[in-house]
Amino acid sequence: MSLKEIHILNLGIRDYSAVFDLMKELQRKRIDEEIPDTLIFVEHEEVVTLGPKARREQASVVDYPTFETDRGGGVTWHGPGQLVVYPIIKWEGDMQNVRAVIGALEDWAVAALADCGISSYKDEAMQGVWVDGYKVCSIGLSFLKWVSRHGMSINVNTPGDRVERLSGCGLEEGVHTCLNKLGYREDIDGLTIDTQRIQKSFIYTCDVVLKRRPVLEYMREGDS
Repeated sequence: MSLKEIHILNLGIRDYSAVFDLMKELQRKRIDEEIPDTLIFVEHEEVVTLGPKARREQASVVDYPTFETDRGGGVTWHGPGQLVVYPIIKWEGDMQNVRAVIGALEDWAVAALADCGISSYKDEAMQGVWVDGYKVCSIGLSFLKWVSRHGMSINVNTPGDRVERLSGCGLEEGVHTCLNKLGYREDIDGLTIDTQRIQKSFIYTCDVVLKRRPVLEYMREGDS
């Protein structure tokens, strides 16, 4: 059986609010069958997004720009050196299950990191992906008619201690970090591990894990 296509949008570095609006537009179009399943790859300018959980708990975030968002979860940092993956996917059959979708995204992150020679794992107590006892990948989603919006972030080479200083997702300061700070600076072939290298691994493993064939000619960098 042939795999469904999934189109790739590579947005480079973008302000979170602009991509937030774009995700809503693409979700609506996917529901109406105007577009196929779509993956957005992007890095954001620095911002801390506050989900419903963070607002309910009146989370205090100091010395970071913030944005109130509608994905699941609490406090999440975004910024340079972090790859963000937003799957605008119409989930069908057994995948119309939030836990199943989160599990598939976790498996995809584990496979992508393995392609770089990095061993990572899931924690049954908390969604996301971990390396050497630290959380490097966070996941938060929103669904409408089983089309997903928002997605996951992977900390690759984030600046200073901006990630480490922030408590979020029920974790204390210092539990979140990035791959480079854990010593993962080169892949198994000696290539630099940066957001572009991790993105290539996500695309490479997409057909195996998500059962969708990425269409690379639809990559758009600098589009508005």
